[in-house]
Amino acid sequence: MRNKKQLLIEQLDQKLKPFQETEMVLVPDKGWVNTIRTTLNMTMAQLGTKLGVTKQGVKRIEESEAKGSISINSLKEVGDALELKLVYGFVPKDGTIDNLINNKAQTLARKIVLRTNQNMKLEDQGISDEKIKQSVIDLATEIKREMRKSLWE
Repeated sequence: MRNKKQLLIEQLDQKLKPFQETEMVLVPDKGWVNTIRTTLNMTMAQLGTKLGVTKQGVKRIEESEAKGSISINSLKEVGDALELKLVYGFVPKDGTIDNLINNKAQTLARKIVLRTNQNMKLEDQGISDEKIKQSVIDLATEIKREMRKSLWE
């Protein structure tokens, strides 16, 4: 039976699925605001009028976006002025949130099992490679089920 945490992970993966299946969106060098404004053949003054700022204000907006220092609220305002919707979110680099958690749990489990096995070897009680492999799988499953905070250290 799935626990509440697993259900939340599955629901989040479902919400992110449309974004995972699209190609990587690359931000244009001059930023989206500049790219969209120039594509629409709109001047800085025209966009400034829609935003209630000067031409220099639009230039600052475009520069701050290109540098990565623009606020989300500023992007929303520009989107509203251009009659566009701002889309914002995080998508796992490799697959799903579930995969991310699995990978982190496997890494942590392997670290714990190998450290424990090293201590056991010092006492001539080391375990076989097959037993190590199974121990990592078992511990990773437990770590994932419990969603230990140590997963993110």
